[in-house]
Amino acid sequence: MVYVVYLLECEDGSLYTGITTDVERRFAEHKKGIGSHFTKAKKAKRIVYTEQHTNRSSALKREAEIKKWPRSKKLRLF
Repeated sequence: MVYVVYLLECEDGSLYTGITTDVERRFAEHKKGIGSHFTKAKKAKRIVYTEQHTNRSSALKREAEIKKWPRSKKLRLF
């Protein structure tokens, strides 16, 4: 199974980082306001970055790493 770390941009310009096994399904959930209080409040706009991992552990580690970064470093990913 492939796990994907993704960043999405919200309507207010904020960035959200998460992981999933199905990017299209997860983005649709974000658009509907399901599963994340952050994106429900901020309104998901578009996915700006994805990165594939071969296991959940490495995806979770990468997600945690990216979440610690300042916005300027996240923007350099895309």
